[in-house]
Amino acid sequence: MANILLLNGPNLDRLGSRETDIYGGTSLAEIEAETARLADSLGHRLEAKQSNAEHELIATIHDSPDRYDLIIFNPAGFTHTSVALRDALLAVEVPFIEVHLSNIAAREPFRRHSYFTDVAVGFIAGFGPQVYELAVRAAAETLSN
Repeated sequence: MANILLLNGPNLDRLGSRETDIYGGTSLAEIEAETARLADSLGHRLEAKQSNAEHELIATIHDSPDRYDLIIFNPAGFTHTSVALRDALLAVEVPFIEVHLSNIAAREPFRRHSYFTDVAVGFIAGFGPQVYELAVRAAAETLSN
């Protein structure tokens, strides 16, 4: 059994009520519950955390090597701005999968660059809440290799 961290960045605590035309009507709590159930059914444990504060996300990443085998990470708005989060992930050397509810490559020009994609083991975007399910399945496959 592996331990997986589902880490979500700023404003994702507002899922289900913010910009539902882009992000859908599913809440973060619903996503977390469903991904935990799926991970459990695949023989793994998933713990979910969310923060709107960059320093809290960094602290969680810094603590991850002793607790988690893989991170599923939606950096949200920090995708396009945070070298600090990228550096934290590189420093701990815990593999991670980057996820986004929307297709960031098809959005505004400033959203098309990610500081994480090139160092992630995988990237899943554009399928709404299903990206989390796909990431859990990919994590299970990655961890079994």
